[in-house]
Parts: sequence; C-alpha cells; structure tokens
Amino acid sequence: MTTRPRASTEEVYARVRADLLGGVYAPGERLKSTPLCETYGASVSVIRETLSRLTEQGLVESEPRIGFRVRQVSVDDLRHLTSARIDIESLALRYAIERGDMTWESEVVAAHHRMERTPMLTADAPPRVSDEWEAAHSGFHGALLDGAQNPWLLGIATTLRDAGEFYRRWSQVHEPGRDVAGEHREILEATLARDADRAVRALAQHYQHTADILERALAERDVAQNS
Repeated sequence: MTTRPRASTEEVYARVRADLLGGVYAPGERLKSTPLCETYGASVSVIRETLSRLTEQGLVESEPRIGFRVRQVSVDDLRHLTSARIDIESLALRYAIERGDMTWESEVVAAHHRMERTPMLTADAPPRVSDEWEAAHSGFHGALLDGAQNPWLLGIATTLRDAGEFYRRWSQVHEPGRDVAGEHREILEATLARDADRAVRALAQHYQHTADILERALAERDVAQNS
C-alpha cells in the first residue's frame, strides 16, 4: 500500500487561499484541522501555519481556545475596509505616478489590455464574474501600484485587495448597467497622463461604487436571514 505524499506548505497555502477567495467556504464557517488535513493532503502543522498566514492577511479569523474560521462579512467591516483601501492605494498610486518609469507604464498597459480582453462574465445562468477576469482585474490593480517602489506599502495594499476580493467573490453581485470597463479606462488614462489627482479620484470612485453595490447585497442577505 502506497502512502500519498504530503503536500508542501506553499502548495497547501495557495490551494486554501484560492478556495477561500473562490467561495468554497462560507463567511464565518469553522475551519477544522482534521477535515482540512484530509482535503489538502497536509499535516496538522502545515494546516495551522497556512491558517495563521491567512489570518494575517485578513481572510481567516482566529478565536482563542476555539480555532479558526472564515472571516465574517458585515456592512461596518466593508466600510472600514473600503476607507482603508482607498487611503492606502491612493497614496501608493501617487507614488507610482511620481516614480514609475517606462517599464512600469508598459506593464500597466499590458495588464489593462489583458483584463479588457478577458470576458468578465461566465455563461452560467445567472452569470457570475469569471475567475479569469478576477485574476486579470487583480493583476491590473496590482500593476498600477507597483511603480510606488515601496514593498511595505504594497504589502498592505495587497492584504486589503485580498479582503476586498473576498467580499466580491462572496457576493457574486454584478450590476448590469455599470460601466466597469469605462471606470478602468479612466484610471488608466489618468495614470498614463501622470495626473495624480484625477487618477486617485477615479480609483476612489471605482472602489466606492463597488462597495455601494456590496452594501446592498449585505442588506438583502440580512433581510433574507431575518425573515
């Protein structure tokens, strides 16, 4: 009888993170070590290390003497998250516009092209935002900030982006009349024009628009749960 080899820490971390962002686990769901070890072919120590890392990134919550669970979602948390993300990314984008070179510009343009050419919605009924577009979307926003050349600032921005992606993936809400492509083009054009005020304003409006949609989804969830 052969024993299945244990998965590496990085492999397990990547898979659990992808499943969290992909909605495999519901907000607030307990994450128990034994089932996770079986699912991901990992030891208890690897699972605990993975969950600890994801706690630092805001995707998992740790409760003393109880264990780990998927982060909760709420209107208050979303508002705080959106405010922090706008503040941090606005600062990073200003630095990027000030410091970014031609290579950075080229990478931003390429990331935008990839996102714009990737279908946003699946063919499901009802349609949902595709995983491929989510990845391209995250890549574009990451490329925008890379020109800031500040690893600490970019690390904070990435953590906040992951938390924001968790909300988007959880809700799977799409507003048919929203011009998402136009919002991204406005951010791109202002960035390439090195107009920091315009770029930051467009970025903030883009995130706030998303947050407003998610707030309505949370309110509808609360009504459904209490009815």
